[in-house]
Amino acid sequence: MSHPVCVITGGSSGIGLALAHRYANAGYAVAITGRDASALEIAATALRAYGTPVLALPGNVALLADCQALAATVWAQLGPASVVVANAGISMRALFRDADMAVIEQLMQVNFLGAVYTAKAFLPQLEQTKGSLVGVSSIAGYRGLPARTGYSASKAALQAFLESLRAEYYGTGLHFLTACPGFTASAIRNRALNAQGLAQGESPLEEGKIMQPAAVADAIYKAQQARRRTLVLTRQGRLTVWLNKWAPGWMDKLVYQHFRKEKNSPLA
Repeated sequence: MSHPVCVITGGSSGIGLALAHRYANAGYAVAITGRDASALEIAATALRAYGTPVLALPGNVALLADCQALAATVWAQLGPASVVVANAGISMRALFRDADMAVIEQLMQVNFLGAVYTAKAFLPQLEQTKGSLVGVSSIAGYRGLPARTGYSASKAALQAFLESLRAEYYGTGLHFLTACPGFTASAIRNRALNAQGLAQGESPLEEGKIMQPAAVADAIYKAQQARRRTLVLTRQGRLTVWLNKWAPGWMDKLVYQHFRKEKNSPLA
């Protein structure tokens, strides 16, 4: 029995891992990739319980050669991908004036170019299957956030890239989804880079009180299956996007005040 194929970058934790479970549960063969080989194998062991083929393929999306190798392996072992989710990402928490430029460069390399390289490697397969390319962006792609300049810029670039591809491939049957979660419980904030490029080691949020990865994954899966263009999650997220469009000056003040109050805020 053949299975449709879903590829997920950053698939060993957080939203990526939750997406892998959602697609495997729906009968997809799943390929996950990331830099931590042991975490990938642990994730793959759990995913195999669904009874569909699973590949755990270590790699770095910031390297085009790794993305091309991933695509070749998926094609050879599972067949052409029907869904590719560019999910791998990192964050930051430091004022721009204090941040080493290597931090900004790393954010752009992983969050933006990582998605670009993934798209370049897999679009030939998606053209064959008339499949979906999903970019996991953020509300920060709509509204720049203080102390997260590199993160916001990388997500805004990702959204513009997907919009351009959507226009380029208009009428071909390919589908492009820009998915924008709000704050989601994951380790991304613990691993967020400080001004020197080191993991900050703690989250400024109460992780148990924000949206959980499984709920985000379910929403993304449904939006992809419905072939929607965009998905903006949480009431706060949708309100932020709306207010930023119609009252951007007021939003500057609101965003500043909100992030100044968070735990150990660089703005304080």
